Amino acid sequence: MENVDQFKSLAMALAIGLGALGPGIGIGILVGKALEAIGRNPETEDKIRSTMIVGIAFAEALAIYALVIALIIRFV
Repeated sequence: MENVDQFKSLAMALAIGLGALGPGIGIGILVGKALEAIGRNPETEDKIRSTMIVGIAFAEALAIYALVIALIIRFV
């Protein structure tokens, strides 16, 4: 029983750790490219910003899914 709890803890840590890594990198790249685009073409700032926020929301949803998986592993 003790080994099962240790493996559950490891699986939970891997799920949230790896699950947050991708969205974190993706959001960083997304914001950087959006700021670069706004710097090159300031007239389109509103359109770029709204598209960037939608992209951030989708990327953040992946991290939330990883958190849900980690919690399922922990409590089931």
